[in-house]
Amino acid sequence: MSDLSAVSLSGMNAAQAALDASASNLANLSTPGYRRLQVDPSTTAGGAVATTLRQASRGGNALETDLVGQLVAKNAFLANLAAFKTSDKMMGSLLDATG
Repeated sequence: MSDLSAVSLSGMNAAQAALDASASNLANLSTPGYRRLQVDPSTTAGGAVATTLRQASRGGNALETDLVGQLVAKNAFLANLAAFKTSDKMMGSLLDATG
């Protein structure tokens, strides 16, 4: 897998983790004592994205934050998917030219 494909895939995985966390937060809006899940992204040496999942330090919900977070994660996933597809297409063209 090319570096661009690996970086794009890690971005899609990070976006999926953010979607999963916000979905859990929304599903538990009325659960007493529930502490929101938060995803902390970080960049690795190769440019990929790594995520850490943690619970918020205090209880309570943030409906607006979770809804906006879902939109951001969806768009991040789609952007990384476009980069992944482009990388795949470029690799195919390169193999056609050298084969």
